[in-house]
Amino acid sequence: MIKGKGDSWAAREYGTLCESERDILKDALRRGASRRTVIKMLTAAGMGVAGASGLVNLAGQALAATPVKGGSVRAASAVHGPDDTMDPAAATSNVDYFRHRAHYNSLVQLSDDIVPRPELAEEFSANADATEWTFKLRKDVEWHDGSKFTADDAVYSMNRHLGENSVSTAKSLVSTITEWKKLDQYTIRAVLSEPFADLGKVLGEKQFKIVKDGTTDFTNPLGTGPYKLTDFQPGVRSRHVRNENYWRDGGNFDEIEIFAITDPVARVNALLSGDVDMIVDLDPQSIGQVEDNPGTAVKSIPSGAYAGICLLTNQAPGNNPDFVKGMKFLQRREQMVKTLLKGHGTVGNDHPINSAYGVDFCQDLPIRAYDPDQAKHHLEKSGISAAEVTVAEVMPGVTSMCLMLQRECQKIGFDLQIKKVPTDGYWGAVWMKAPLNVTAWNMRPTATIMLDIAFAPGAPWNDSLWSNDRMGELLKMAKAETDPDNRKAIQCEMQTLAHDESGAIIPIHTNVIDGHSAKIHGIPNLPLGNLGGAEWPEFAWKAE
Repeated sequence: MIKGKGDSWAAREYGTLCESERDILKDALRRGASRRTVIKMLTAAGMGVAGASGLVNLAGQALAATPVKGGSVRAASAVHGPDDTMDPAAATSNVDYFRHRAHYNSLVQLSDDIVPRPELAEEFSANADATEWTFKLRKDVEWHDGSKFTADDAVYSMNRHLGENSVSTAKSLVSTITEWKKLDQYTIRAVLSEPFADLGKVLGEKQFKIVKDGTTDFTNPLGTGPYKLTDFQPGVRSRHVRNENYWRDGGNFDEIEIFAITDPVARVNALLSGDVDMIVDLDPQSIGQVEDNPGTAVKSIPSGAYAGICLLTNQAPGNNPDFVKGMKFLQRREQMVKTLLKGHGTVGNDHPINSAYGVDFCQDLPIRAYDPDQAKHHLEKSGISAAEVTVAEVMPGVTSMCLMLQRECQKIGFDLQIKKVPTDGYWGAVWMKAPLNVTAWNMRPTATIMLDIAFAPGAPWNDSLWSNDRMGELLKMAKAETDPDNRKAIQCEMQTLAHDESGAIIPIHTNVIDGHSAKIHGIPNLPLGNLGGAEWPEFAWKAE
């Protein structure tokens, strides 16, 4: 065999295989051989690892190319608690996102390449300066009770994100919208106070699901999505059955159950034993274990997702710039990617944007080096000799990341204590409350959206509570700017500001790493969150 060099080569080579050779590959996978085992077979025959991996990928795709209806699925997230909600505007975690994707739809939907496509809006467009966006709605959509979806529902849902009293966790993203107009029964328009070229991508974010006009009680709400809610217990589970009257051909399972297993080891064991079909946040240390098991598979998608430590800048010790700088200089970034992520990620630079964001990434900003001498200088200058970070395993490797920092602190005489707490209820009880706490973020559709959610002055999820007027000005400029060179300059200044002055320590960006049964197929590759950016409820299926 010719030694392959990757998936592009594999696609060509797969096309040259005779049918019997393709069948050998597919049969091996069908009989339950693990992906790793088949790759070893091919490399033993003289093929390069990258080429072998590409052929196995294509064989698996060919084996499971056509969705089938039927079966049930159990999906385990990593975090849940009493704050779980069926209100999409208030959503904060994967367990919410999965439920909402099963139950609701959005005006637009993001494809794997992060391009906005029509969903409940059959078409949408902006005027010349992007200060008005018009959405023409589908006429064939029904709510789960059989009533018709109309413009009233869309306008009501969008208005829930506007105004100072909005409870929306994503309201800062649409703060420039002054009004949603109903033009007719199936046409609506967003009127903005200034240009916003990325509104289409913004409305693909998870919080902008459409709810029925007038809904205020979300204990058992109506939806238009591929599944109907049959049981919802916050902090426990939800159950959903397929919507047989769904407006498009989606929702392949007969029923789904969504819950969380907070312990990462227990979560992997549940997958390996077949007790669950899909899990999120697979610990990189367990990748080999899942790959070697004939009945399970790993899904790893490069992403801008990240884990970090938040030093609250509105209180001690995070309000001391020298303390913050000292902590940032103690990060062993390359070592974390190699040991904690097993190479499934990239080095972080104390701001949330990496190369996954494409042209918006400021590659000219030097990576902050590990420098214990600088760290010691700044910590001594701060006058602070001890601190405590509250830690829950909100993303695989977060606890180890903090333990690594603790060891580095010990080397220079700084006393960093670690307070471990459960993941249950963490986002409501600890995050943005403890002076030093940990965080984990999914990637967002654009760099501007990511920075706006987590670094804008006063944003609900500004999780180091850093307030910088210049950042606010730059974000406003970024939303309106259409010239690529000017956009890049704005992005570099924003990323530099966050890198230099915010209370966020971001040493690593991680791939989205999930595990699933080998019987589960069709999970999308959208890199904006676990299990295909939470898009799996509509598109995944089970084949025995």
